[in-house]
Amino acid sequence: MEHLRSKEYPDPPPENPEQGNFRRSIKDILEIALISLFLFLSINTISARIRVESVSMQPTLLAGNFVVVNKLSYQFGDPSRGDIIVFKYPPDPELDPYIKRVIGLPGEHVMVEGGKVFINGVRISEPYLETQTQQGGEWTVPQDALFVMGDNRNNSSDSRAWGVVPVENVIGKAFMVYWPPQKWEVLSMSYAVAAEP
Repeated sequence: MEHLRSKEYPDPPPENPEQGNFRRSIKDILEIALISLFLFLSINTISARIRVESVSMQPTLLAGNFVVVNKLSYQFGDPSRGDIIVFKYPPDPELDPYIKRVIGLPGEHVMVEGGKVFINGVRISEPYLETQTQQGGEWTVPQDALFVMGDNRNNSSDSRAWGVVPVENVIGKAFMVYWPPQKWEVLSMSYAVAAEP
C-alpha cells in the first residue's frame, strides 16, 4: 500500500549530519554540567573541606594540612571523647572555624593538674600528645556544650582560655587529611581515650 502525504505536510528535509552531531554534543554537555552541579551540591551538603591554619593540633594535624569534615556525623549520634571537631569559634562565630579535640562531654567535670587530664576524677590516656599540659584548672561542662583542647596543649587557644563550645556551634567531625598526599590519614578511627587507674 502506497503511503501518501498531503501537500500541507510534506516530508521533512533530511537532517544535516553535522547539525545533528552539534545538537547531541550540546545535550551531552548540558547533562554533564547538571550531573556535576548535583554532585557538587550533594558533596557540599554532607562534607566540608578546611585548611588547618595553626599549630594547635600538632602532631596530629599540621599547619597547611587540608581536612575533610563530615557534616552529618552528629545528625545520627553525639560527639565522643577524642573526636576531632570543626566548630564556630564561640566568642565570635563569624571568624574562620576552629579545629580541636573533644575532651569533656556534657555534664562532666574536667580537671587539668600536674600535666594530666582528669574527667570526673579519673585520669584519661592521651596517646596523641607529645608534651604534657602545663596550663591547669577545673571546669564543669554544661549539658549543651563540649570542652575542647588542641593536641599541642601549650600552644593552643581552646576551652581553657575562652570556655566551652555550644553543641550548636559544631560544624562536623574531621575524618581525613587529604592534602598533602604524603600526610594522607584517616582521622575517624577513635583513639583509645580510656580511663587509667
